[in-house]
Amino acid sequence: MAKKSAKDAKKGARPAGRATAGDAALPSVASHPRAPAQVARAKAWGGLGGFLLVGVLSWRAGVPAADALLRAIAGGVVVYLAAWACAVTIWRHLVIAELRAVRALQAQRAQASRARADEPA
Repeated sequence: MAKKSAKDAKKGARPAGRATAGDAALPSVASHPRAPAQVARAKAWGGLGGFLLVGVLSWRAGVPAADALLRAIAGGVVVYLAAWACAVTIWRHLVIAELRAVRALQAQRAQASRARADEPA
């Protein structure tokens, strides 16, 4: 049997402070059922919108076609990254809000259950 090298042993380890999809103790945007699709959609629309906006503005300003395309690509990348950052930030807040709502509902049900148990029969 061959020995595992230190490099091979580290491949399976995840970085410290990062939640994985299977880690139920830590909430994350990646493990949410709807968030990854919404973040991907925001990135796609942001990149496309940035590309088109900068392309049209460059074309209307009379910039040569090659330069206009380069500017449009750069604008698409910038808006893509901005849309990604905004979408992830929004979904972080939504995940936390959903967790608070679930905890409040559980506390309300527990309180109602205790009240029913304390009632005289």
